[in-house]
Amino acid sequence: MIKKNENQADFALAKENYLYLAIGFAIIIIGFMLMIGGGSDDPKVFSEEIFSWRRVTLAPIVVLFGFVFEIWAIMKKPKVVEEK
Repeated sequence: MIKKNENQADFALAKENYLYLAIGFAIIIIGFMLMIGGGSDDPKVFSEEIFSWRRVTLAPIVVLFGFVFEIWAIMKKPKVVEEK
């Protein structure tokens, strides 16, 4: 809960939203890290590893979830408690 004070500066988002944005960014980074690798050291040899389930299915789903989480983090309204 956020306490609203008259002397408090109005930011676009609350502290809670920025925390969720950081978590979403970390999820996106993890998704891109899942896509790394699978190449061959020898350019004349083709490696089927680039078509693994982790790179083709799991990683894009994780990245997409990260972007959806980012949108939710921006749109989430924090609870506001006004002091009397």
